[in-house]
Amino acid sequence: MNVDIPEGKNPIEYVWGDMVPGIGLAAANFSLSVYAHTTLGLREFEAARLRIAQINGCLFCLDWRTERDDQKVEEEFADAVAEWRTTDAFDERTRLAAEYAERYALDHHGLDDEFWDRMTAHYSQTEIVELTMSLGSWLAFGRLNRVLGLDAMCVLPGH
Repeated sequence: MNVDIPEGKNPIEYVWGDMVPGIGLAAANFSLSVYAHTTLGLREFEAARLRIAQINGCLFCLDWRTERDDQKVEEEFADAVAEWRTTDAFDERTRLAAEYAERYALDHHGLDDEFWDRMTAHYSQTEIVELTMSLGSWLAFGRLNRVLGLDAMCVLPGH
C-alpha cells in the first residue's frame, strides 16, 4: 500500500506527523532516542539495525548508515551482516547483535538459555535492554515504512 502524500510534503513527516500527530510524535521521539542515547558501540549497533533492515526489506533503512564522531561502518559491512554466521569481519559482540536482531524479528520464542548464556557473557543486562528497545524500534518503524511504501518515497540527504 502506498499512502497518498500531498505534493510538496515529506512522506515521513506527513505520515508520522500530520496524519497521526498524537502517535507519530511519540513514535518519532522514540525512534530518534535510539540513535541519540545509545551506549552501544557503532559496529554492534549497526549490525543489529542492518539485520532488522534486511529482514524488513525497508529500502530507506538498508541505505542508511549511522554516523558517530564522523565514523561509519565500512561499505562491505551490510554484506557481512547478511552473512553474520560465517563472516570473519565481526567480533563476538557484533555477531551476537546480528544474531539477536534476526532471532528477535523471526523467532523470539526460540531465544533459549543457550542463547542467553552467550549473550550475557558479552553484554550487560542494561545493554541487552537497550539493544532490545532498539530492535523493537527498528522492527516496528522500518516495517511500517516498508508496508506503507514510505521507504521508496524517502530519499537520504545527499542522494
